[in-house]
Amino acid sequence: MSDDAYSRLARVLDTLPNGFPATKSGIEIRILKKIFTPEEAELFCDLRLTPETAEEIAARTGRPLEGLREKLISMRQRGEIAGFVLGDVAMFKMMPWIVGIYEFQLNRMDRELAKLCEQYSMVWGGHFLKHGPQIMQVVPVERLIPVEQEALTYHQVSNLIDKSKSFMVNECICKKQRGLLDHPCTKPVEVCLAMAPLPGLLDNHPWGGRVITREEAYEVLRIAEDAGLVHLIGNVENGHHFICNCCGCCCGILQAVKRFPAAVNSHYYARIDPDRCSACGVCAGERCPIGAIAVDGDSYRVIREKCIGCGLCATTCPEEAIELIAKERNDRTSPPENEKAWFEERARQRGTDFSAFK
Repeated sequence: MSDDAYSRLARVLDTLPNGFPATKSGIEIRILKKIFTPEEAELFCDLRLTPETAEEIAARTGRPLEGLREKLISMRQRGEIAGFVLGDVAMFKMMPWIVGIYEFQLNRMDRELAKLCEQYSMVWGGHFLKHGPQIMQVVPVERLIPVEQEALTYHQVSNLIDKSKSFMVNECICKKQRGLLDHPCTKPVEVCLAMAPLPGLLDNHPWGGRVITREEAYEVLRIAEDAGLVHLIGNVENGHHFICNCCGCCCGILQAVKRFPAAVNSHYYARIDPDRCSACGVCAGERCPIGAIAVDGDSYRVIREKCIGCGLCATTCPEEAIELIAKERNDRTSPPENEKAWFEERARQRGTDFSAFK
């Protein structure tokens, strides 16, 4: 019976737009057994992507109401489901493997789970890249956005920060996983930002990070930029609730970008003025996280088809020889309006029907 619960959970996760592909080895089932009890696996499958109260879930599924809220709160605390508890109001929903369950295992990640996730990423990553839309988009260093370019709101980290009311910072799950596998990162680790539209919404959050002020959130972004970390957000226009600050050595997304530049949505590219370039090599050797800069005679040049337009190369150029250029309109991909629209488009491209879980 317990194996049936995990098999069903795996099928449900694969039915969701993000996907959770099966493997010949069954490693995905081993991951689920590490995270969920059989009872939790069964309860997850009864949830939806739309938040509901315990009373609504009980009425819809026929589950006994007694003890249900407590079970759901426990699963939320364990990073198995999403939702919020604010005073007397508590709502719960299922979430995909990525972005979702995997990231919420930060406080439960041990060497065994890290090894399983590393192995599974070889399958999941290739599966995810087969279909769009991209899961993440790059937000450039804001001061480098061309002044003549009217930047859209989701291109500006300041806009994302200013319209939020509560903030939390935590260590990067990718860096933690790699560290547990004897590959510690040399860059700052506590750089993952969560944001919420209401004050206090992140207090006592199961993610377990450190609640910070808006000013401290800006400081996290400054530290990230100084360290050469790329700002990544969800590939939507509205409803952003995180800013990942990612390195090229640990981040699964940026690792994929090195092989498949279209793995992220980007809106700019960098350009080096060969007449001003002194060929110091800092941009290529220290700043570009994906290897998109190469020697070109007596100077360096940006490999445009590989560049993701993060702007990190330009921030430390001693000759100020690098600038960001906005892509032409027909060379840009507008992200879906919000998460709901992203789910719909992703499901359409994958050919999966997730209507039972909306």
